[in-house]
Amino acid sequence: MARMHRILVPLFLHVCLLNWSAWAKVELTMHEGVEVYLGDSAQIPCQYSFTDTDNKPSFFMIQWFVRAFRQPASPRIRIFYGDDEQQMVDNNTDYSGRIHVTSDQQGTQLTIQDVQLNDEREFFCQVNGLVAGSGEGKTHLRVFAPPEAPVIEGVPTGISVTNEGLSKVASCEARNGYPKPNITWYRNGMPLMSTPGHINVLILVTRKSNVSGISVQSTLEYKVVKDDKDAHFSCEVSFFVPGAIRTVESNSVNITVHYPTTMVELWKESPQGLVKEGDTVELRCQGDGNPPPVFIFNREQELDVDLESNHGDVLMLSPVSRKDSGIYQCRPLDSEVKGEMQLTVHYLDPAVVVPKDSEVMLKGEDLTATCNALSSLKTSTVWYKDGKQVGKGNTLHLKDATYETTGEYVCEVTVPSLPALHTSGSVHIIVQGGPQLVGVEQEVQLEEATGRMVNLSCEVQGHPLPSLSWSIVGSQNWQEVVSKANEHIIHSVVSVKVTSDTSALCNASNDLGTEVKAFSIKAIPRVTSAAPFSPAEGSGVIIVVIILCLLLLAILGSVLYFLHKKGKIPCGRSGKQEISTKEKTTKDDIVVEMKTNAKNEEAVLLKAVNGDKKGPSDQ
Repeated sequence: MARMHRILVPLFLHVCLLNWSAWAKVELTMHEGVEVYLGDSAQIPCQYSFTDTDNKPSFFMIQWFVRAFRQPASPRIRIFYGDDEQQMVDNNTDYSGRIHVTSDQQGTQLTIQDVQLNDEREFFCQVNGLVAGSGEGKTHLRVFAPPEAPVIEGVPTGISVTNEGLSKVASCEARNGYPKPNITWYRNGMPLMSTPGHINVLILVTRKSNVSGISVQSTLEYKVVKDDKDAHFSCEVSFFVPGAIRTVESNSVNITVHYPTTMVELWKESPQGLVKEGDTVELRCQGDGNPPPVFIFNREQELDVDLESNHGDVLMLSPVSRKDSGIYQCRPLDSEVKGEMQLTVHYLDPAVVVPKDSEVMLKGEDLTATCNALSSLKTSTVWYKDGKQVGKGNTLHLKDATYETTGEYVCEVTVPSLPALHTSGSVHIIVQGGPQLVGVEQEVQLEEATGRMVNLSCEVQGHPLPSLSWSIVGSQNWQEVVSKANEHIIHSVVSVKVTSDTSALCNASNDLGTEVKAFSIKAIPRVTSAAPFSPAEGSGVIIVVIILCLLLLAILGSVLYFLHKKGKIPCGRSGKQEISTKEKTTKDDIVVEMKTNAKNEEAVLLKAVNGDKKGPSDQ
């Protein structure tokens, strides 16, 4: 019964509309198009009004139809119908379960959920107002799906500029976009347009199904030139969105361009600075071609001889000498373009000294010595003797030669601009002459105590080496204790025992003269002493002895004076007298014995004898 109602009611209404449409009409207002993103909900409004407002119907029907876009011959499919009492969504359509319709007195609105790409169609809104008339309008639903980010791939192999025609440079793909995306190519930010013989773009469009987006693949074919070696290629995808156009740019890619060598450069890689003999020299060759070619090295003097290169672009020379100086060239195997450079190997020959080795000159003479070393650079020469600088320049002047002039003179030759280059030479100068005392004293005066030993030294220089002899008068006890000599100086020391005044002569002689050094020794008698003492100690002892003697004489005088006063001592001038005390003496008695003769009188003895003590009357 419900099925018959759904069929008969629309049919009845359709018949009625055909009869009443002549005098009644409905005006509808719809958008020309509605735009929506894939997967969103779309709202399609339908506004209507009746021309005969006096006969505004109380009952009317609304129907929604759909038809493929831009296909007028295709049938329309109803997807909804309804009136004031009921609203029905047609079954078995693409929109069953995805749409619903809302209506009021001003209009109706169709809402489509989860919009798909195949929903891009024409949607018709039909209003039937019976006696009030009918009307119909349509809206084009447009669906948009932004594509995935573009993917660009450059050609992995090199592209030669000598290729005929165009070469594939890169490809760019934009997937699952709707409507179809567009791809534009750029070189260093500048758009590329198809140009016959230079640029061509191939487009491949694919779509797997009606529900998937459109994938576009673009291939750039390009006439590559050398300048493209540093160029960056990119693609840009442009696509529609509701109410606008958007673009997305890909990454940039660089291609490998192969091109022939047109310029070659050759330079010295090492060592830095000037090159000297013995160095290891590295020459490097480089061209502007790609890929870098293999180079051939040779010398301008021997163009038909190829020099061995182990690394293709490097020539090693080790060790170099002055013969390696010259112009070197390099060129690619497949080209006549070449590069060249001048290599100069600097040198410094051994120093040549004139006079050579050694030179003999007389005292007082002058001598000029020279030192020269052949070099490719400016040199500097300095003379040294015993480590001290004695001259500068390649010439050394020795004037008024003395024995001090004798020695080895070394000249050192250096190159200021290349300090690693240096050499040296030497000459040995021998000054020839008669003997000459070392020191200024020819006569030496000495004083020494008798019996002492004295060392006499005599040092003489000369060339040829003098001979020494000693002549000593006044002492027979002497001997030579030191005798030594070198090439120019002889030294002798004799030890002489002083017994009296002595004179000694040191006689030196060679083929060119003689020299004498005289020594005069004055002997001083030596005072004998039990024990040696110093002059200060001797004078002190003498003073003590004198004082003791004076004290002894004073005591003796006092005793004699006392005895004389007591009458104990009679005095006489002739004969022998004896003075004695009583027969018995004590230990306290004092006995004095005086003896005189005709010649002299002298005190012989004074002594105190200890005996028995006497009483006061006996003393």
